[in-house]
Order: sequence, then structure tokens, then C-alpha cells
Amino acid sequence: MKYIKAMSGAALFVAILLVTYVAYINLMRVDVVFYASIASALIAVGIFGIALFGLRFFAAFTVFEKTQQLVICGLVGYVFAISAPTVIDRSLSFYILEKLQQRGGGIQLAKFDHVFKVEYMREHRLLDIRLTEQAESGTLVIEGGCVKLTERGERLASFSRFFRKFLLPKKRLIRGEYTDQLVDPFSASEAAPDYACK
Repeated sequence: MKYIKAMSGAALFVAILLVTYVAYINLMRVDVVFYASIASALIAVGIFGIALFGLRFFAAFTVFEKTQQLVICGLVGYVFAISAPTVIDRSLSFYILEKLQQRGGGIQLAKFDHVFKVEYMREHRLLDIRLTEQAESGTLVIEGGCVKLTERGERLASFSRFFRKFLLPKKRLIRGEYTDQLVDPFSASEAAPDYACK
């Protein structure tokens, strides 16, 4: 009987999560999609917690079991926040699929450079969105026409470079060839143009 109630609770949480997410993104101002998704997941966990501890339907569970269910629901909410809205919002892979669909199902391979550099950047306001998210996250500031790393941004960039260099695949398939090019993408960079902040 507990198993059925646990499954019912899981279904209830998923329903609360989806309703909370839809309400949040439609009623609240959103600075960063990931943070909004996490906030809606936390609200859903809170609502489910009230139901879990308040409804007689869940009385068969001990406090420990209820706490475990809340932790699991929190993890499910986190997975949802990363795997659905955040991925779809940021994903070049999904954009390619959507762009192919928009253009009748096919685009010449030679034209993808144009699609990415011109259409993707403009249609998704890619630069504006990423700068906004980073500024709201406290990793950069924009002052006097100059974009600068904060201390937090410096730490994250160092972590990212370390992870990329030592913990990303060394033999990654890219257009039919296995390469380690993306573990140090700056190795192929051109000499720095004159765009550094004075």
C-alpha cells in the first residue's frame, strides 16, 4: 500500500512542478531561466511538503520517509530545471533542429556558417542573453563599455578551463574525425585583436 501511495505522491509532485513552473514563467519576471526553473522547483517541493505532511493519505509514511520523498522531489526538480527549460533555452542542437524544420526540413551544409553567425545570433539575441545571465549571476560586470570578469567569474573560468583540459573527452567525434581540439580550443586562436579593455 505504501508503494502505491509513494507513486501517487510522485505523480502529484510532477503535476505540482509543471503547474508551478508554468505559473512562474508566465507571472514572474525572469532574469535567468535556470534560476527561475530552480525557484519554481523549490516552490513545488514546498507545496508538496505541505501536502505530504498535512494530508491523511500520506499518514502511513514516517517522518524519515516523508523527508526522503522531499529530497527526491528536490532532485527531480533540479533535473527538470537543467534538462528541460535550461537545455531548450540554450541549446544550439535544438536550434538546429528547429531551424531545419522552419526551412522545410533541410538546409545546405555550406550555409550553416551563415545560419549560425547571422540568424542564430540575431534570432535568439544570443549575446544579449548570455551577457545578461552572466551579469545577473555575478560573474561579470559591464562598466564604461567594457565587459570585465568579477572574482567569481575568474574562479569559474579557471574551473571551466581545468575541467575542459583534464575531464572532457580526448577522442571526441566531430564531423567524422576523433579529435582533442575542444579540450584546448584557444590553442588555435588567432593573435588577440585590439579589443582588450584599456
